[in-house]
Amino acid sequence: MTLKLTQKETSLLKDQQNHEKICIQKYQTYASQASDPQLKQLLNTYAQQEQQHLNTINQMLSGQVPTMTSSSSQSNQESGMQSSAMSSATSSSTTSSQAATNSQSDSALCNDMLMTEKFVSGAYDTAIFECADTNIRQALNHIQKEEQGHGEGLFQYMQSKGMYNTQ
Repeated sequence: MTLKLTQKETSLLKDQQNHEKICIQKYQTYASQASDPQLKQLLNTYAQQEQQHLNTINQMLSGQVPTMTSSSSQSNQESGMQSSAMSSATSSSTTSSQAATNSQSDSALCNDMLMTEKFVSGAYDTAIFECADTNIRQALNHIQKEEQGHGEGLFQYMQSKGMYNTQ
């Protein structure tokens, strides 16, 4: 089955395509800049998932109905990394001031990505409501849930490291 995209759907998908490209670039860049190995792993995992999102959007833009696979194995992998990030005590031979600087830098990276995920998830929400085709809505809904999972993973990492206080 081929998708017949309306002009509005094409425009919305192109916006999401650009958002995914930016997310991939940011996650990859930030993974290379992060000092905490657990954060590096988390950011690299999310970069790979963002690439899958981009591939799905590219499929739709080319008129193909995307095949959505369950991401339960990815969710389990993320949960494992988050649990590991929360329970791990990092040992370091760096000075306490260098460790504080690294933590502040990692915190800034996380804050930026959390803000980005909030924006991208909201943009998906709009796109879901604005698309007439059920296949597109279902694919975008699937992607949005994963984006929300990224936000949750970042939040949990930040909270476990004292970077995000909810009180």
